[in-house]
Amino acid sequence: MIAIIDYGVGNLFSLKSSFAAIGEDAVVTSNAEEIESAERIVLPGVGAFGDAARKLRESGLWDVVISQAGSGKPLLGVCVGMQLLFERSFEFGEHEGLGLIPGEIRPIKDVIGEGLKIPQIGWNKLIFRENNSIFKFINDGDHVYFVHSYSAFCKDYIIADTQYGANLTAAVCKDNIYGLQFHPEKSGDVGLNILRGFLNLS
Repeated sequence: MIAIIDYGVGNLFSLKSSFAAIGEDAVVTSNAEEIESAERIVLPGVGAFGDAARKLRESGLWDVVISQAGSGKPLLGVCVGMQLLFERSFEFGEHEGLGLIPGEIRPIKDVIGEGLKIPQIGWNKLIFRENNSIFKFINDGDHVYFVHSYSAFCKDYIIADTQYGANLTAAVCKDNIYGLQFHPEKSGDVGLNILRGFLNLS
């Protein structure tokens, strides 16, 4: 069973519908016991990092996410849910993240140059850095749907970039912890196949 963590932020039911489309049962839950009993966990998120971090703490699930990640269970962060996996964000101030992946969340405006709209909204291609198992059912260069003004900056653990005036982090992996800056639930068949890859992780 897949647990999609409900802490008041994210495209919860779109993700649930996406898993249903590939034949997988997923439950949207804020119950710690359900999350702990799940085989895999999804941490969604939209909006500002600081608000999402605050709501995750207020939900009582902050430490649950950390402990479950430490258990070796596959964990997938999506959009702001991916950003929360990092140590800190500089979106409207400085905010502490879960610290599961070394690195920071910083504005893309500092690196993409002039003339490009912020946020990046729309379809863009994935540029693989490695042929990670989560990409088992897609191809380098496939397009996915982004909506973001901030990006992860880290030395290691990036498994795919996207090009938008500069190489921006599109996906990360550290052991059993995965993050997608884009929205698989809005990315058509490619997004569904990435979720299939998540289901097939050993």
